[in-house]
Amino acid sequence: MGILETMVFWEGYVSDEVMGTFAPIVLYWFYAGFYQLLPRLDRYRLHTKKEEEQKNLVTLPTVVKGVLLQQVVQATIAQVLFLVTAKASLSGVPVQPSIPVQILQIFVAMIVLDTWQYFMHRYMHQNKFLYRHIHSQHHRLVVPYAVGALYNHPLEGFLLDTLGGAISRLMITVAFGCPPFFSIWDRVLGTHMPYSLVTRQEGGLEARPLKD
Repeated sequence: MGILETMVFWEGYVSDEVMGTFAPIVLYWFYAGFYQLLPRLDRYRLHTKKEEEQKNLVTLPTVVKGVLLQQVVQATIAQVLFLVTAKASLSGVPVQPSIPVQILQIFVAMIVLDTWQYFMHRYMHQNKFLYRHIHSQHHRLVVPYAVGALYNHPLEGFLLDTLGGAISRLMITVAFGCPPFFSIWDRVLGTHMPYSLVTRQEGGLEARPLKD
């Protein structure tokens, strides 16, 4: 019990379900807000402030409202899923799987969600109707804000992020609150390729893919 007690030290204050739902949201805004509020370091920007103002087709307040809407939907569905899939012993106490089982659940959930998001994202680029009316909203953010990782059309957010996380949760009954983390993990690591940073004459830096 010693290891489990250190893993769930918040029990007695809030439930695992509440932590699994709202801790990722709090961390999202903490880290994104930190980068958003960093002082301007023009030498190290990938895009200049002028480019941010000229190229973005959506304002920062609009992005913030879009992300908050996504998180409200995700939190609501997460709470419903927790109620539906919660396991309890005969005494009514929630049952925690062993640590190796939890690690396996996380690994399987990552594969499920990665696969779901890859093919859904690819299809939204291939289908002209979906791209024009839904997915193009995501590409209005040309010079990304730090808080814009979850910015997209509400329907796309539901299909890719919320539904994808729900499917991985239901398929393997993954341990508390893991799916919300995988959406951001996939966006950051799922498109990785070798690159170099080149200083541009007009200012700022440009990330260029390395050629074989």
